Amino acid sequence: MTDRLCPRDEADVVEAVRWAVSESRPLEVAGTGTRRALGRATQEAVTLELAGLSGVTLYEPAELVLSARAGTPLAEIEAMLGEARQMMAFEPMDHGPLLGQKAGQGTLGGLMALNLAGPRRPSAGAARDHALGLRAVSGRGEAFKAGGRVVKNVTGYDLPRGLAGSYGTLVAYTELTIKVLPRPETVETLLIRGLDDPAAARAMSEAVGSYYDVSGAAHVPAEVAARIPALAGLGGPVTALRLEGVRPSIRHRREKLEMMLAGRGALATLEEAGSLAFWTAVRDALPFALEEGARLDAAKALWKVSTAPMHGPVLGAAARGLGASVFYDWAGGLVWIEMPGPDPQAAAIRAALAPGGGHATLLRAGTTTRATVEVFQPLDPVTGQLVRRMKDSFDPGRILNPGRLYAGV
Repeated sequence: MTDRLCPRDEADVVEAVRWAVSESRPLEVAGTGTRRALGRATQEAVTLELAGLSGVTLYEPAELVLSARAGTPLAEIEAMLGEARQMMAFEPMDHGPLLGQKAGQGTLGGLMALNLAGPRRPSAGAARDHALGLRAVSGRGEAFKAGGRVVKNVTGYDLPRGLAGSYGTLVAYTELTIKVLPRPETVETLLIRGLDDPAAARAMSEAVGSYYDVSGAAHVPAEVAARIPALAGLGGPVTALRLEGVRPSIRHRREKLEMMLAGRGALATLEEAGSLAFWTAVRDALPFALEEGARLDAAKALWKVSTAPMHGPVLGAAARGLGASVFYDWAGGLVWIEMPGPDPQAAAIRAALAPGGGHATLLRAGTTTRATVEVFQPLDPVTGQLVRRMKDSFDPGRILNPGRLYAGV
């Protein structure tokens, strides 16, 4: 049975980590635990639960800045932003449905620990690109702060960006400050029907490279499109281009895109409600979601692969040859691959990825599989040395989430 430490404030986190260091007891760092099944499988006997560090500590809509404790639910933050017609522009995905859990359970600390991003990633960046400041406790049991509440932090190392995506292996966040942005007035999605994967990649590349400010580009093959309610009744593969802003601008840009893409396939439009539902499905990979309570060791393995956009269809064809289902985001640069069964077939996926380069992450698999298969893209020697040096600097005793990213780290 796992023991739980439930700190109420930053001082409690410091005390907990110092105790773990003195006892050489590794800690599993978690918020609400909704993303516990992500990363390599580990078996720490003590969990440091940060859900008690909750609450927005500063929100200045006019300054586009929000600060909150690490355990603050994202649903609470998004509701507050929505009232002010603002948003987190990087569209953090919700892993809950993919892992057989309820939606809307994630926290701000988990968001930054995983460096989340959604369909707007190519234009708006990921979570790290919106991180302004932090308070955290290192694996040495030392509390520190970095950055601030303004966009221009130019002194020293950019720790808010550098620590993002470290999966809790370097620090335990206690508070984070992020940049927020105004929410677009409305959204529409231009749909192109009937394109195969390579033709869709070419169309998406043209659209994203145009002057028409396409904020999302995704392609859904027919068998996956049938699982998305917003596309009900269309049939066949669908390529989607998102347009956001004020209505006259959207109308103008849509007309220009329709002219540019004329002859590629039948065109259709999703209005605001349908667009919001569709891009949520793309963001959270809902076509591959599990029933709540499903066992991961029996679920179909799921890969999240980033690669060169024009290599996406090549990778997708190889995956389909293995019996997998796929769809594409980031104009083809993000390929979601659901394998036909629990076996991730890692060697075959990474061999297909190699010619185009990129990173393949095993996002969903059972505990035994995650303990024996490389979950993250293997590191080259130089990067591996840098990762180990970061761990040595922040957590020399291997106290925080040891092995969650890579063995020994």
